[in-house]
Amino acid sequence: MDFWIETKQDLEDAIQEYGFLPYFENAIEGFSIEEHCSAYTLFNDLSGNDTWSWKGPVIQGLNCAYGKFFGKKAAYVSKEWFLDFANYRRDGYDFEGFFNDELTSFRDKHLFDIIEEHGPALSHVLKKAGGYGKDGKKGFDTILTRLQMPCFVLTTDFVYRQDKNGRTYGWGVAEYATPEQYYGDWFTQNCYRREPEESYERLFEHFRKILPNASEKQIRKMLG
Repeated sequence: MDFWIETKQDLEDAIQEYGFLPYFENAIEGFSIEEHCSAYTLFNDLSGNDTWSWKGPVIQGLNCAYGKFFGKKAAYVSKEWFLDFANYRRDGYDFEGFFNDELTSFRDKHLFDIIEEHGPALSHVLKKAGGYGKDGKKGFDTILTRLQMPCFVLTTDFVYRQDKNGRTYGWGVAEYATPEQYYGDWFTQNCYRREPEESYERLFEHFRKILPNASEKQIRKMLG
């Protein structure tokens, strides 16, 4: 991967060119945003002009997928590649079939149903609706990660609080939705058009192209 990120446009161009871009360094050398920008550009809580602050605008601008997809860590997936990625990760299942075949738990289904009812919704809205919190249900973030790995839930935006002068401050609050909510008919009508095995082969060949120095074992482990 030959690119360097200094601006939001650089980040968007890299996502579009490579299709998959994890946020943090991982087992495949060079396959992350973190390794292709300065520490200042990766995160600077004073400037607000960094990859962390760009997450919401990039997701919305590219209409790409963002979530904890690789090793339970965050990554971007371009809209072009998300259909095959979701089809493979779901193994051709919708969530109801996934649950009925006992591939996920009642706890996961509870949160998924909350997101399906309220999404797109900010994390604190979902916590309240689902009864999560100090004196309620536990494991909100862990369950969210489990739902993101097979592409049943996405992070669709990051919303920042504003002061009286309209300036943003604090950490961005994540908004979540199902891909069906986020993409609508485009996703529901096209996600399962191929067999999961065919989607996997397309993904594998693409990863070999964009990561020529990675081993077959590394790629297969990354794809999951």
